[in-house]
Amino acid sequence: MDHYNGVIIDAATLPATEPEFLRRLHSSLASWKAAGRRGVWLQVPLAHASYVGPAVQAGFIFHHAEPGHVMLTTWLPGGPSPLPANASHQVGVGAFVLNSAGHVLVVQERTGPAARPGFWKLPTGIANQGEDIADAAVREVLEETGVRTRFSGIVGFRQAHGMAFDKSDLFFLCALTLEDPNQMALTPQESEIADAKWMSMVDFTDMPHVKDERTVWGHLNALCCAWARGAYAGIQAIELPVGFRPGTNTVFRAALDEAGMSSASEVKQSKL
Repeated sequence: MDHYNGVIIDAATLPATEPEFLRRLHSSLASWKAAGRRGVWLQVPLAHASYVGPAVQAGFIFHHAEPGHVMLTTWLPGGPSPLPANASHQVGVGAFVLNSAGHVLVVQERTGPAARPGFWKLPTGIANQGEDIADAAVREVLEETGVRTRFSGIVGFRQAHGMAFDKSDLFFLCALTLEDPNQMALTPQESEIADAKWMSMVDFTDMPHVKDERTVWGHLNALCCAWARGAYAGIQAIELPVGFRPGTNTVFRAALDEAGMSSASEVKQSKL
């Protein structure tokens, strides 16, 4: 039983045969409904994929799928189910990296909508499940160009809807710092990146998709240029304890000066 008077079926306890699964499923549903239980979560492993059809006939609907299982749910009280929906967003990251000469790290994509001759862009990618935004940006730059970096801050982010499979999308443009400020050698990722190079800020800001601030990318790139001039501090990432359970979360906030950071830290500590 879960914390919301619902039921989570342990996938390891599913019967070995479909007839026995059906018998026990109908019996259990009747028992749970009589007891006033609410949402039921049924995880069906790949090995028992044939159980999905009977479960749907018993009133279950799809919630989400992973490589090794599908998750189904049913709402026993009837009416619209208030059970939380599956993940509604994917998270993308981009990286703005400068070397000691003030040149910007840019790449040419091998595939996808940005794979156009002569089109240079900042390194981008998708965050993995359970991966922090900062770590995702650092990883993508290393994978795409062979450059090792550290996270400095978030320049800006945008939200879009109706993206892949009609999901919404959050994209975070991060400013990264080279671990070795003098690193010039680049190793483009053969499977995804056609080319990579260090581009002067003059050439970078002269590209049409950078200098048109009326577009999403133009606006974000303009913030990158302001970051490079020291005219914009961006958004900081601060790891803090949750307070009511073990572990930490990352809090993103506007960058503050040293005095402001100190006082904000004191406020945080006094509230935890």
